[in-house]
Amino acid sequence: MAQVQFYGTGRRKEAVARVRLIPGEGRIIINDRTPIEYFGQQVLADMIRRPLEVARMADRFDVVAKVEGGGLSGQAGAVRLGIARALLQADAELRPVLRRAGFLTRDPRMKERRKYGLKKARKAPQFSKR
Repeated sequence: MAQVQFYGTGRRKEAVARVRLIPGEGRIIINDRTPIEYFGQQVLADMIRRPLEVARMADRFDVVAKVEGGGLSGQAGAVRLGIARALLQADAELRPVLRRAGFLTRDPRMKERRKYGLKKARKAPQFSKR
C-alpha cells in the first residue's frame, strides 16, 4: 500500500530545498541528519519547525528534506518555505494561518548578477587618471 506523502519546494538566496511530509510522529531529517546536527545552531533548527507548530501539525508529520546550495541560513529559510508549501498540499485550509505568519512568502532577495566590465555586480575597477 502506498503511503500518502506531500511535497513542497522552497528556495531562498541560492538554496533549494525539496521537502517531503510523511505521516509520522514529528521527526525532522535534513540531508540524512537531524536539524541541530545539520545546522549546528538551535535558532535555525527552531526556525524550520515553526510552520509545523503554527499549523499544529508538529506531531502528525515526519519531515524529510534534501537541501543544496547557498549557506546555512538560506538553506534553513528554503526548508521552512518547503514545509509550509507541503502543509498546504496536506490541508488547504491552513493557508490563512501560514500566510499571516509569513511562511508562504518567498524571500526575493538574491545575489545580483555580475555585469561585464565590473569586478562584481556594482564594484568597478579602480579609476586611474594617468
